[in-house]
Amino acid sequence: MAFTIAALAVVAIVALYFTFRYYPEKKAAEHFFDALVAGDTARAYQLWKPSPSYSMKDFLADWGPQGYYGPVKSYNILHAKAPSASNAVAVTVEVSPFSPMPDISDTEKSRKTRVVEVWILAADKSFSFPVP
Repeated sequence: MAFTIAALAVVAIVALYFTFRYYPEKKAAEHFFDALVAGDTARAYQLWKPSPSYSMKDFLADWGPQGYYGPVKSYNILHAKAPSASNAVAVTVEVSPFSPMPDISDTEKSRKTRVVEVWILAADKSFSFPVP
Protein backbone atom coordinates (compact mmCIF):
# COMPACT_ATOMS: atom_id res chain seq x y z
CA MET A 1 0.00 0.00 0.00
CA ALA A 2 2.81 2.44 0.85
CA PHE A 3 4.47 1.76 -2.53
CA THR A 4 1.23 2.56 -4.37
CA ILE A 5 0.75 5.81 -2.48
CA ALA A 6 4.37 6.82 -3.14
CA ALA A 7 4.02 6.00 -6.85
CA LEU A 8 0.80 8.03 -7.12
CA ALA A 9 2.46 10.94 -5.31
CA VAL A 10 5.39 10.87 -7.76
CA VAL A 11 3.01 10.75 -10.74
CA ALA A 12 1.02 13.67 -9.30
CA ILE A 13 4.18 15.72 -8.73
CA VAL A 14 5.43 15.06 -12.27
CA ALA A 15 2.02 15.90 -13.74
CA LEU A 16 1.84 19.15 -11.77
CA TYR A 17 5.38 20.05 -12.81
CA PHE A 18 4.63 19.62 -16.52
CA THR A 19 1.32 21.45 -16.16
CA PHE A 20 2.67 24.52 -14.35
CA ARG A 21 6.36 24.74 -15.30
CA TYR A 22 5.84 27.70 -17.67
CA TYR A 23 2.94 29.24 -15.75
CA PRO A 24 4.70 32.57 -14.97
CA GLU A 25 5.67 33.08 -18.61
CA LYS A 26 2.19 32.17 -19.87
CA LYS A 27 0.70 34.59 -17.34
CA ALA A 28 3.04 37.35 -18.57
CA ALA A 29 1.93 36.60 -22.14
CA GLU A 30 -1.72 36.78 -21.05
CA HIS A 31 -1.17 40.22 -19.49
CA PHE A 32 0.57 41.43 -22.65
CA PHE A 33 -2.08 40.17 -25.05
CA ASP A 34 -4.92 41.33 -22.78
CA ALA A 35 -3.46 44.85 -23.01
CA LEU A 36 -3.37 44.58 -26.81
CA VAL A 37 -6.96 43.31 -26.95
CA ALA A 38 -8.02 46.25 -24.77
CA GLY A 39 -6.26 48.61 -27.20
CA ASP A 40 -3.80 49.76 -24.54
CA THR A 41 -0.63 49.72 -26.65
CA ALA A 42 1.22 51.92 -24.14
CA ARG A 43 0.68 49.31 -21.42
CA ALA A 44 1.58 46.49 -23.81
CA TYR A 45 4.79 48.31 -24.75
CA GLN A 46 5.62 48.69 -21.06
CA LEU A 47 5.00 44.97 -20.48
CA TRP A 48 7.23 44.13 -23.45
CA LYS A 49 10.13 45.80 -21.57
CA PRO A 50 11.86 46.74 -24.82
CA SER A 51 15.50 47.33 -25.44
CA PRO A 52 16.47 50.90 -26.41
CA SER A 53 16.65 49.85 -30.07
CA TYR A 54 12.95 48.79 -30.14
CA SER A 55 11.09 52.09 -30.09
CA MET A 56 7.37 52.65 -29.64
CA LYS A 57 7.18 53.32 -33.38
CA ASP A 58 8.70 49.89 -34.08
CA PHE A 59 6.36 48.32 -31.55
CA LEU A 60 3.30 49.88 -33.18
CA ALA A 61 4.53 48.73 -36.60
CA ASP A 62 4.40 45.19 -35.20
CA TRP A 63 1.49 45.25 -32.73
CA GLY A 64 -0.47 48.44 -33.36
CA PRO A 65 -3.91 48.66 -35.00
CA GLN A 66 -2.34 48.85 -38.47
CA GLY A 67 0.69 46.77 -37.51
CA TYR A 68 1.87 43.46 -38.92
CA TYR A 69 0.15 41.42 -36.19
CA GLY A 70 -2.57 43.94 -35.43
CA PRO A 71 -5.18 44.70 -34.66
CA VAL A 72 -5.26 42.04 -31.95
CA LYS A 73 -8.88 41.50 -30.93
CA SER A 74 -8.50 37.94 -29.59
CA TYR A 75 -5.73 35.46 -28.92
CA ASN A 76 -5.12 31.89 -27.93
CA ILE A 77 -1.93 30.65 -26.27
CA LEU A 78 -1.08 27.41 -28.03
CA HIS A 79 1.95 26.20 -26.09
CA ALA A 80 5.14 27.17 -24.33
CA LYS A 81 8.53 25.52 -24.48
CA ALA A 82 12.06 26.30 -23.40
CA PRO A 83 14.56 26.06 -26.24
CA SER A 84 17.69 24.16 -25.24
CA ALA A 85 20.49 26.22 -23.72
CA SER A 86 18.24 29.24 -23.40
CA ASN A 87 17.12 31.37 -20.48
CA ALA A 88 13.88 32.24 -22.26
CA VAL A 89 10.58 30.48 -22.85
CA ALA A 90 9.11 30.43 -26.35
CA VAL A 91 5.36 31.03 -26.20
CA THR A 92 3.37 30.36 -29.38
CA VAL A 93 0.18 32.38 -29.71
CA GLU A 94 -2.60 32.69 -32.28
CA VAL A 95 -3.72 36.29 -32.76
CA SER A 96 -6.83 37.35 -34.61
CA PRO A 97 -8.31 40.68 -35.72
CA PHE A 98 -11.75 39.28 -34.82
CA SER A 99 -13.46 38.86 -31.48
CA PRO A 100 -14.11 36.14 -30.48
CA MET A 101 -11.41 33.96 -32.00
CA PRO A 102 -12.90 32.62 -35.25
CA ASP A 103 -13.65 28.93 -35.54
CA ILE A 104 -11.40 26.93 -37.88
CA SER A 105 -14.45 26.18 -40.03
CA ASP A 106 -14.87 29.90 -40.75
CA THR A 107 -12.22 30.03 -43.47
CA GLU A 108 -12.79 33.69 -44.34
CA LYS A 109 -12.03 34.92 -40.82
CA SER A 110 -9.57 32.22 -39.75
CA ARG A 111 -7.40 33.02 -42.77
CA LYS A 112 -6.49 36.31 -41.05
CA THR A 113 -5.42 34.57 -37.84
CA ARG A 114 -1.65 34.67 -37.41
CA VAL A 115 0.56 32.44 -35.32
CA VAL A 116 3.38 34.30 -33.60
CA GLU A 117 6.14 33.09 -31.34
CA VAL A 118 7.42 35.43 -28.66
CA TRP A 119 10.24 34.72 -26.27
CA ILE A 120 9.82 35.64 -22.65
CA LEU A 121 12.96 35.97 -20.57
CA ALA A 122 12.40 33.98 -17.38
CA ALA A 123 14.38 36.38 -15.17
CA ASP A 124 12.41 39.59 -15.75
CA LYS A 125 9.50 38.53 -18.00
CA SER A 126 10.65 40.78 -20.83
CA PHE A 127 9.55 39.92 -24.36
CA SER A 128 11.39 39.59 -27.64
CA PHE A 129 11.04 37.95 -31.00
CA PRO A 130 13.06 34.78 -31.64
CA VAL A 131 16.39 35.35 -33.33
CA PRO A 132 16.84 33.24 -36.45
